Amino acid sequence: MTCDEVKISLADYWCHALSEADEFAFGVHLASCDACRVEASLLEALWKGLALLPAEEPGSDLRGRFYETLGAYQQGLESRRSKSWSWWPRQPAWQVAASLAMLIVGLGLGYGVRAEKPHEEITQLREEVASMRQLVALSLLQQQSASERLRGVSWAYRAESSDTQVLSALVSAINHDPNVNVRLAAVDALHAFAASPVTRQAVVQALPQQTTPIVQVALIDLLVDLKEPKGAGELRKLAMAESADIGVRQRAQWALEKLQ
Repeated sequence: MTCDEVKISLADYWCHALSEADEFAFGVHLASCDACRVEASLLEALWKGLALLPAEEPGSDLRGRFYETLGAYQQGLESRRSKSWSWWPRQPAWQVAASLAMLIVGLGLGYGVRAEKPHEEITQLREEVASMRQLVALSLLQQQSASERLRGVSWAYRAESSDTQVLSALVSAINHDPNVNVRLAAVDALHAFAASPVTRQAVVQALPQQTTPIVQVALIDLLVDLKEPKGAGELRKLAMAESADIGVRQRAQWALEKLQ
């Protein structure tokens, strides 16, 4: 196996999904490659950490809060409906006149907007879906439960790649979240925002703030994937830092060679 093949097979290896032949080749490569052996051990720690996360159970008041929210929504909907018809005349004669006027105007405008309306409706629907995904991701990323924040990171993948609010929330999670699994997942989620210059700058700035080896390695790999040459300075410092983990230092040196 090559280093790239090992990297692709890491998850399958720790899930015991490899064939006997592939598992043997995997083990042989790890025995001869320090960088891959370090990465494999870091991923093993991640899998074990994820397994320790407690399963979240819904609270006893979940049903009540759901129906309260549903009732508030229905009340607001009825209120909007009543306000939308408050302008309609109450006298029958004026109602007929208004109807005729609306019919004439509608016939005149209908042909002009008929072709544009489906496109406008689709655009509006996409905007509403994007707004909903953003709201869910941001809300979950603010929860106290680490498993809920991990769900927020997974929702971030569904946000638009140009969504600066979700991007900012992911960067904040990388720099400040107390849970290493959330930080690691947030680093991986930044791949979806790779086209943004803000992402590249944020990754470079986040690297010296991290002290957890597995997160440091994830950020180093992301810099390589982004082909970000501005990260060379921080990588060089990390590769020479005697206080850093030996595996992290080796990974930083490997990244420097890749970015040259």
